[in-house]
Amino acid sequence: MTTPRPTTPTAWEELVTTALLGTDRRIPRRVHTGSPGQSRPPGPTSGPAALLDEAAVHTVRRRAGLRPAPLAAALPEPAPHDPRPEPPGAACRRLASLLADRTAPGAAAGGRRGSAPDLTELLPQWLAAARAHGYRAPAPLLPALLDAARARTDLRPAALAFAGPLGLWLARLNPDWRFALRGTPGADPLTGSDSAKDVRQLWQEGLFAERVALLTTVRTRDPAEGLALLISTWPTERAEDRLMFLDSLRTGLSDTDEPFLEQALADRSRNVRATAAELLSALPRSAFAARMAERSASCVSPDRTGGTGAAVAVEAPHECDAGMQRDGVVPAPPPGRGARAWWLGQLVEATPLAAWSGRFGGRSAEEIVALDVADDWRDELHAAWCRAAVRQRDAEWARALLGSPAVPLATGPGTSSLAERSRLLSVLPGGERAAWVAGFVSAHGLSDAFQLLGTCAVPWAAPLGRAVVDALDIARDAGSYPWSFSGVMGLAERCLDPAEAERLEVLTGRSDDPEDAAPGAGDYWAEAFQRLVATLRLRALMRAELTPGSALGPQP
Repeated sequence: MTTPRPTTPTAWEELVTTALLGTDRRIPRRVHTGSPGQSRPPGPTSGPAALLDEAAVHTVRRRAGLRPAPLAAALPEPAPHDPRPEPPGAACRRLASLLADRTAPGAAAGGRRGSAPDLTELLPQWLAAARAHGYRAPAPLLPALLDAARARTDLRPAALAFAGPLGLWLARLNPDWRFALRGTPGADPLTGSDSAKDVRQLWQEGLFAERVALLTTVRTRDPAEGLALLISTWPTERAEDRLMFLDSLRTGLSDTDEPFLEQALADRSRNVRATAAELLSALPRSAFAARMAERSASCVSPDRTGGTGAAVAVEAPHECDAGMQRDGVVPAPPPGRGARAWWLGQLVEATPLAAWSGRFGGRSAEEIVALDVADDWRDELHAAWCRAAVRQRDAEWARALLGSPAVPLATGPGTSSLAERSRLLSVLPGGERAAWVAGFVSAHGLSDAFQLLGTCAVPWAAPLGRAVVDALDIARDAGSYPWSFSGVMGLAERCLDPAEAERLEVLTGRSDDPEDAAPGAGDYWAEAFQRLVATLRLRALMRAELTPGSALGPQP
């Protein structure tokens, strides 16, 4: 008899090292999960067979989700019941394939991808579709699913929602999956319990991430109850926690939150004060918004001098007084910014956009944006209006500041910043957003379109999909470097409507390289379009496999 040794987190690495060195040079350490004094299972104690035995034991133990302990422990509580159905058999097999290939070694190494679909990028879409159908994760695949969520934080909300209560139960048995117990954005911390007592207990005793998720959930159901919950512990919270909790008030924000936010303007944390000011500026009827509108009116006005031909006169603040600082205006500008321009921008972006129409004689947002601005203040003023449109979710001003998608970035209204334009697009309805980006791609190509495409709903609307594919085809015919468009091609694989696959088949053939094309560009473009078509067809197949009652058999 021998005394069992506890398994360490490096057990698998030790077995791999032994396999690489050879069992004649290194003896694998036995992994034994029995109780003290219990005999080891019969079998070889050294050599290749022993190494394979140890690997098998380690694999089974790891799949079970429970690390062995040196002493026998009480059995865990039974796993909770999840009433949701499992996906159809073909869909479960597809998930197993996606999880097995999630590491994507070829892509990780930065090598040429070839024409095969990137399964790594299909896993999020599969999880989203499965969740939409109301499925739960198959129990045998839960360990691999939790491993995938551990490695990729972007997968966690969808993976943990799909894993459900069984996934959380399993996560308590393996330290590698502790992340699942710390709360996940988008998860409902009150599943199975809605009592006021449970809410209070979790709010007072829960982990920070659990409390943030709880506050967001309660605000979604009853904004007033969520506010009361936050007020009950506000004076005792740490500054960094107060900041995150205050940010949760964006959910269900209304005029009833104004008194609390006014108090938060006097918080000892500058970041808390700034967030409170931002939230108040999204309430156009608040006293804060009125104060900011009054300050902005003294800085931005119709130009009545008649000498310069400009229609907007700007006189930036000469100081940042105590009242401005109390209302969240940061006095010290960042490097490279002038102090007066910095103060002006903060005042204008916090002013209700509806106030400017009266200030400029009833003009519309489009008419105001089209006015000339004196003394080179145009860029500062328009950038501040862009931030205000995003903050206040004002579609009329967003349209005016975006202008026509065919106008060059440098000469259009608003701002030439693609990041700022992406935020403006997020304010528009989905169909209008896709149409604007399609027009931009048709007019300017894909060089500056990546950020804009990321704002559009998936799958892309037909006009946007056609514009992107046409632009890729034009880039190929022009002899452009294909590697410059790999990001857009990856987006197309994930976002194009799968129904487009048949129409794109004609692009998969290799075309002759133009004289000035990069060496091998034709082969690369052919592979890229082949991969695009193959990915679209695979996405269509995945969707069919997830359809309830699907009778699809095993698929490649």
